[in-house]
Amino acid sequence: MMLLLPLWGPMTEIVAILQARMSSTRLPGKVLLDLGGRSVLSRMVERVRQSRLVTRVVVATTIDPSDEPIVKFCQNENIDVFRGSLPDVLDRYYQAATKYHADIVVRLTGDCPLIDADLVDQTIQALMDQKADFSCNRLPPPFHRTYPIGLDVEACTMAALTFAWHVADEKHDREHVMPYLYEVKGRFKVVQLDHSEDLGSLRWTLDTPEDYALLQEVIHRLGERNDFSWLEVLELFRKDPDLAQINQAVKHKSMFDVEDRGKKASV
Repeated sequence: MMLLLPLWGPMTEIVAILQARMSSTRLPGKVLLDLGGRSVLSRMVERVRQSRLVTRVVVATTIDPSDEPIVKFCQNENIDVFRGSLPDVLDRYYQAATKYHADIVVRLTGDCPLIDADLVDQTIQALMDQKADFSCNRLPPPFHRTYPIGLDVEACTMAALTFAWHVADEKHDREHVMPYLYEVKGRFKVVQLDHSEDLGSLRWTLDTPEDYALLQEVIHRLGERNDFSWLEVLELFRKDPDLAQINQAVKHKSMFDVEDRGKKASV
């Protein structure tokens, strides 16, 4: 097992990086869609900023001209934004993390507007407490998960990210950023947080029109607030199980799903 031990202190830079692009294949422009009177990305950045441990939130988009609206949005909203490679998302993360002097990198995707700051903090805390290289509250198929899809948090040390950036050469490792850190058991020290109840079949992410319809209904039922917890969302689904039927037919992508390099890459 490779363990790249850092030393945490009061000056530790914990940078949450939200990857976002306009050229999503299943729902183009999804990160700037309106959700209860404000954009998906605006909601998500505000929710991540509620974290007690994250010291900076950065939107990492691409150098593709289609992503200019994301850059302009971030500039208007005073959000740190970085532009990097479209297909090589690992490089985009590494370059962004380097620019902002990260000691810990938190990976988030800009299509998770229900993300919960408490879960972000729990994932970071587990990384630090267990002196791990990588921590998460879910891993993609074919791995198992217990939190709803759309609450996904991954965190790693900058040392681990740097190592992966240097050596990972498989397409899925470059596109999905952190698989190199967890796909081979024992390669790095990995910590995964599990919920006491298996809720992994619930889908709260934004990747299709059906997902968008579900999230619109959820935000409407929450009074268009943005200070709710993920447990409040869960309570909506407990009270009305039919909510989950809205996007039930959508298939979640696996870790090995990659896009043609000649086409558009992941979020």
